[in-house]
Amino acid sequence: MKNTHSSCALPGSRPRSRKGFTLLELLVVMVIIGLLAGYVGPRYFSQIGKSEIKAARAQADALGKALDQMRLDTGHYPGTEDGLAALVTQPANEPRWDGPYLSKNVPPDPWGNPYVYKFPGDNAEYDLLSYGKDGKPGGEGEAADITNW
Repeated sequence: MKNTHSSCALPGSRPRSRKGFTLLELLVVMVIIGLLAGYVGPRYFSQIGKSEIKAARAQADALGKALDQMRLDTGHYPGTEDGLAALVTQPANEPRWDGPYLSKNVPPDPWGNPYVYKFPGDNAEYDLLSYGKDGKPGGEGEAADITNW
């Protein structure tokens, strides 16, 4: 009778069953994952920073359009004291207000800080800016200010 097992075990030895990975195999896989994370991770996180800057510019542009619409209705931009809240809530001294000019409350910038609004502006008719990732004036890269001028 023929042996139907396709085992390569020597006569008298027990067949070796393989139920897991060896330490060497696990270490090789971990090194490969580490190399991939070291290569892909920084590129991925730099893209997040770029997308936050693009989002801040888009939000500032949308706020600027809402401010322009309010100016068309009222004849002037809201004062610094009323701020961007005037785009959502009618100021007490503004009878020609025809808002709300935003469908939701004024959003914070992508880093969670409020946008800075000043009317009259120092650099344009009004100044609208985000201080960037660091939340402080000035800076470079992701910490650079995003402005309307």
